Amino acid sequence: MRHRKAGVKLKRDLSARRALLRGLVTNLIVDERITTTVPKAKAARPLVDRMITLAKEDTLHARRQAAAFLLTKEAVNKLFEKIGPRFHQRNGGYTRIVKLGWRKGDGAPTAKLELVGSELIKRAAERAARREERLKQLRAGQEGEESK
Repeated sequence: MRHRKAGVKLKRDLSARRALLRGLVTNLIVDERITTTVPKAKAARPLVDRMITLAKEDTLHARRQAAAFLLTKEAVNKLFEKIGPRFHQRNGGYTRIVKLGWRKGDGAPTAKLELVGSELIKRAAERAARREERLKQLRAGQEGEESK
């Protein structure tokens, strides 16, 4: 019987499973979206939510707890400087799992695990890049007319 045994094994021993989940959580915080299998995404989701909850209270103890779990310093800094303040007013539900279909090689069901609101940030960055490109084209066109 599996009474009081929480979590999924993911067909790995304890150390391999812990390393896998730490890597997934670190990459999600750095990139804000990752593509993985559905069981891995479901296993990583509560850990990501725990890290974001730590980041909402920016204390030294919380930073040390996050640094003990995450693999890189840049992930810890981004978590506490950008992601924590972004979700400060939100009470949970920081991640979204979008099922994508089946992987070509082995037929494993894949999913995209992303932070809620990251698509808005990505769109805003794309809009800013397009605006800059238009301004450069306008300046180049105005300089070409002035030289004639």
